[in-house]
Amino acid sequence: MSGPPGTRFHGGRLRFDGWIAGLGTASGTRVVLGHWPRSPFGPFSDVMLERPDGERLLLAPTRETADFVSGTYVFDTVRVLPVDVRVTGDTWSVTAGPLDLRFTAGRRRLLGLLLCAVPGVLARQPAWCALTSLVAPLLLPGVRTRGSAGAGRREWYGARDLRPVHTVSGHFEGVALGPAAPVVPPVRFGFGSVPREPSLTRVTTTVDVAPE
Repeated sequence: MSGPPGTRFHGGRLRFDGWIAGLGTASGTRVVLGHWPRSPFGPFSDVMLERPDGERLLLAPTRETADFVSGTYVFDTVRVLPVDVRVTGDTWSVTAGPLDLRFTAGRRRLLGLLLCAVPGVLARQPAWCALTSLVAPLLLPGVRTRGSAGAGRREWYGARDLRPVHTVSGHFEGVALGPAAPVVPPVRFGFGSVPREPSLTRVTTTVDVAPE
């Protein structure tokens, strides 16, 4: 799964194992954190933000990860800067240039418990993601588990856990984000949004990269 820095991918399927946090805030800024302990680029984290006026920003730690993520999703602004994520119990702390963010995950509900029962080897299969794509929009409006991405790529999301996020605090560019709020309107980085309710999802993301 892992490749050395600077590797160019000439087609094939790439897997990213980690977490996605989708957060709305009272300020209107919506934040999507990707935290990937296992990826073809090694461990890294990235942050996607959508401002209240609709501007979409990517904060990524290296030019390589920035190029890959911005080639898969759509942004108006891309910034390459250190992205630091620390997890202490249920509390996550994120520092990324002008972003200082903290959030706390709550106890799993029924859907989270059901997802935890899905074997990892099954969640990684695109066929499983295609099956869950039939019910995901019914349970979590706006969420899609497969679709087309940029540069001719296709993606599948295999969820393995889901927890609500109860508390959010922090600042972006010196402006307070405010407490947690629904992710409204949905974010517009790719073919689907995150759950409307702020949440933390354990996920295996598979990206099918078209040959160059």
